Amino acid sequence: MVCAGTVGVMSPTVPRRVAQFVALGRIGIGCTALVAPTLMTRPWIGDGAASPDARLLARTMGGRDLALGIGTLRALEIDDAEARPWVALAGMADAVDAAVTILAFRRLPPRTRWAVLASTVGAAVVSFRVAVALEPPFDPDRTGGVPADAPR
Repeated sequence: MVCAGTVGVMSPTVPRRVAQFVALGRIGIGCTALVAPTLMTRPWIGDGAASPDARLLARTMGGRDLALGIGTLRALEIDDAEARPWVALAGMADAVDAAVTILAFRRLPPRTRWAVLASTVGAAVVSFRVAVALEPPFDPDRTGGVPADAPR
């Protein structure tokens, strides 16, 4: 994969390491949302974060992030092809978070809404780029039975 703004090619280990790092962060966020939901939601929705309804929703999102993070790490133990859909689906969850943040942007706390939007968009972009960069599965039908990087 060619990196934007550079002339080099990204090392094949970089996407795996980034995927691991993002998955570990997602696990940390998930655990925090389960244990201290107000801590996770206050920057996003402000004073309403302490309500029982907001804490409930934060915990459900924490469960989602925990599952996506653990699933990604487990898939990375198998191979990149197994991890690609997990990383892409995590990016999709972040993209949905970004979209709903944009829809509610004017109602969000002015001091934190840009940081929340940047973190959701950033997480989605990183996840999608990493999913694309992870080694694609070997498809003998597409390459005529010869690995794409094999000398011809």
